[in-house]
Amino acid sequence: MQRQGSIGGSAAIRIRVTGGVLLVAHLGLVAWLMLRPLDVPWVMPANLRPLAGIRADLALGWPEAARRLGEGLALLAPLGVLLPMSGRLDVSPLTSLVRTAATGALISLGIALLQTGVPGRVVDVDSLLLNTVGVILAHLAVVPAGRAWLRRRGERAPHEAEQVTVQEDLPQGRTPTIPRVGIAP
Repeated sequence: MQRQGSIGGSAAIRIRVTGGVLLVAHLGLVAWLMLRPLDVPWVMPANLRPLAGIRADLALGWPEAARRLGEGLALLAPLGVLLPMSGRLDVSPLTSLVRTAATGALISLGIALLQTGVPGRVVDVDSLLLNTVGVILAHLAVVPAGRAWLRRRGERAPHEAEQVTVQEDLPQGRTPTIPRVGIAP
């Protein structure tokens, strides 16, 4: 029985399906939150200068800055865990992090571009940065430990499967032949 970097059988299917359902649900929630029109009397101009919005938030004081920065970090942070759920176990941690961060950044960019057509919403490059950092932090906090646990769990299970495989491979004796049937030329 070969293991090709993923946990076998129905457990892998359950994890992947659960991850896919949670991913779609989370992206639906994010779309609902970020692409709803806002009924506001006045809208701030778009922020295209990196870190300018973060500096402005920090100038408001620590409680307000922590709330605003925390919202930016937490919005797409679950993607850091949900995106790698359908991947392999034997992938390089750096490769997994880069793929997840790039996907999170592209999703955040897509949301920012879609917001340009929504009344009351403006593009903020700092939200893109905070969302991507949130994805990276969630990935680093959960995925390496989760993959290590699944690998250890997968290493215990093959020993039981090998015993079954060995029993199935035992010789059963000579194959019966019918003497009247000739062998083809």
